[in-house]
Amino acid sequence: MVAPGAAGQRPKPYEFTQVHMGLPVRILLHASGERRAEAAMTEAFARIAALDRMMSDYRPDSDLRRLEGTTGWTPVSPDLLEVLTTAVSVARATGGAFDPTAGPIVALWREARRTGKLPPPEAIETARAAVGWRNLEIDRARGAVRLARPGMRLDLGGIAKGYILQQALRTLRTNGLGRALIESGGDIVVGSGPPGLRGWRVAADGADLMFRQRATQLTNAALATSGPGEQFVEIDGVRYSHIVDPRSGQAVTNGVTARVIARDAAVADALATALTVLGPEGAQPIIDKYRDVLISLSVPAK
Repeated sequence: MVAPGAAGQRPKPYEFTQVHMGLPVRILLHASGERRAEAAMTEAFARIAALDRMMSDYRPDSDLRRLEGTTGWTPVSPDLLEVLTTAVSVARATGGAFDPTAGPIVALWREARRTGKLPPPEAIETARAAVGWRNLEIDRARGAVRLARPGMRLDLGGIAKGYILQQALRTLRTNGLGRALIESGGDIVVGSGPPGLRGWRVAADGADLMFRQRATQLTNAALATSGPGEQFVEIDGVRYSHIVDPRSGQAVTNGVTARVIARDAAVADALATALTVLGPEGAQPIIDKYRDVLISLSVPAK
């Protein structure tokens, strides 16, 4: 049974899909009518588009890219400030396995996927010299950030999507439609469960039993998945993921898939990225630090 809607009608499921951040973004929500669902959906997608324009490293005119080449304090929007603050926090907790300043290394391996050729060792060393989350300084009181080392380039590919999807969910809630799921490219955020159910039934194939059980009744949480997936390049028999280890400058080759459930979608996104880098042997300190987060790692059979 489902509860009556605000207008005396039973809520019905509505689904919408648009392409944002270079990926399909799917919104599934329950509303008392199509007009109300479409209005909320329009606002949510507009919020996604605005945040993507702000945080994309592909767009040369994004707020993120405009920080390149600056070494002084630069005012940024509250949204970008929040994402960068969370990014530095996760970078500190993971010992740099996640690093929002990894842009120079990411660019090298993006080119490697395009050409099928490994980056030259000297190029990797040059890129590494410009990477280091400790050189991303944040002054929350002033609403400003500073890139303290020349040549730095930010990349929020492992955290922005989670934040953006959660902001879209917040937009739906503002419109009174909190029974919703938003999904894109391995990241899922959910509000209250569908009418008559205890939560959203999210598939987590390959995860351990406890994780799968939690995912079948997911409410007011985020589930992030990170791994080699379809974004990789195979060179001389080795599969190099699109995910890089900011500490070594190398693309990840361990084949690990990490899944994280957390209240904060940005944290879930960033931790999944870091755990893909760290693998099972490096996961325990992260599990100890994030007691309220559920983690599952899958390692390919040898």
